[in-house]
This record gives sequence, structure tokens and C-alpha cells, in this order.
Amino acid sequence: MSLEIQNLHVRVEDREILRGLDLNVAQGETHALMGPNGSGKSTLANTIMGNPNYEVTEGKIVLDGEDLTEADPDERARAGLFMAFQYPATIPGVSVANFLRTAVNAGREEAIKVKEFGQLMRRNMELLRIDPDFTRRYLNEGFSGGEKKRAEILQLAMLAPRFAVLDETDSGLDVDALRVVSDGVNALRGEERGFLVITHYTRILRYVRPEFVHVMLDGRIVREGGPELADDLEEKGYDWVREEVAASAA
Repeated sequence: MSLEIQNLHVRVEDREILRGLDLNVAQGETHALMGPNGSGKSTLANTIMGNPNYEVTEGKIVLDGEDLTEADPDERARAGLFMAFQYPATIPGVSVANFLRTAVNAGREEAIKVKEFGQLMRRNMELLRIDPDFTRRYLNEGFSGGEKKRAEILQLAMLAPRFAVLDETDSGLDVDALRVVSDGVNALRGEERGFLVITHYTRILRYVRPEFVHVMLDGRIVREGGPELADDLEEKGYDWVREEVAASAA
């Protein structure tokens, strides 16, 4: 089972952002997608989840053989896709627990029983080491950056998707919050779930160690390798990749 991105071209208004991108993430694998600001990383994440502001002009998004290129976001979620946003939304008046129960029910034919939901939530909160009082607060209202990301990781645990896209989850986190979020992601890794970790820094990859690293420039993946590639980027930055790409095109 895999999430396949095939020759993807994406336009926003009159500007082409993705220019023939290919990527394959299998269940049980953790991939890191790296690149400087403006390379198209978040465009890919939003396109995978069906954001209508991003127009696919060519190519496909395929999940386990099912073409989701034209599917609505809720259809993609029910098919097993999940995205943790760089800037999660605040929902005043809606507790974390009520939000999670609504999200869980959206993917089920029958609503989850109150007792079953409570057991599931407690189990995941213990796994992620989250205080029970956390779920009584309104979603992201007054939350620190780390608390917002922790809420998303709890949502990931509750929904148990087959593939999770983490769009710059490390953005704005201090070292302690980064460790908490990374520990949560690592607790949820396994053969039943694939991860695509999108970042332009290597610091989260010190804690969430990927099997595969992809480098993105100007809307394409231009270099691929193992975790040592992230170490090279930490040491040398992206200029050496740009120079390699320019030399190969000459």
C-alpha cells in the first residue's frame, strides 16, 4: 500500500508551482521532504489534501491504487490521509475532546459510543503523555505553539490514518516542545502508517529519523537519499544542490 504522486503539476492563479513532481511513500516508511522557502513543499502538502486553491493541471495523486486527484478533502481523509498544518486553526467554544469526537465520527458509518471514545482517548493520551485536562480546553484557544502541535498529534493518534503529512510541524517550536512533538510522532510510527515530514530545517529529523530524504527545488524533487542526505544539508545548506542541478542541466 502506498501514496503515489505521479508527474504532478500544480498552479496557483497564473503561476506554476509544482513542475512534474514524483514521490512514492509506502506504509511503514517515513520520508522527509526538504527544501528552501518557496520551493513548493507546502503547495505539495495542500494539494495532497485537496485544497481548492491549488489547481492540478497534470499528473495524479493515487492512494492504494485509487485516484484521488479530483477527490474532495473529506473523501481523502476518509480514504486514510491526514495533514498536520503549519498554522493550526483556533476554534473558540469547541473543546479538544468534542472536536476529536466529531473528527472520529466523520470517518465512521456509525457514531462511536461515548465509553469507547473515552477509552480510546485515554489510551492515546497516555501514549502521548498528555494531561487529561488538556482535552477540556477550547481547541487552540490560548495554546502555545507546542500545545497546538500536540493537539494535532493527538488528532493523528485518534484518527489513525494510513498516511500522515506533517507540514513544517517543527515551525516555531522551542527545543522542549520539539522533543514532545517528536516523541509523539515516533510513538505513532509503525508498519500500518506512512509519514511524509515536510521541513526546511534538519532539527526535527534528529528526533524523527527518516528512512528516505528528498530535496525539492523549484517545484521538483532534484535529489534523493537516506538520512545522511539531511546531515549533508545541515552541513552545507542548499547551494551545493543548486550547483549540482545547474551543472547537470548545462
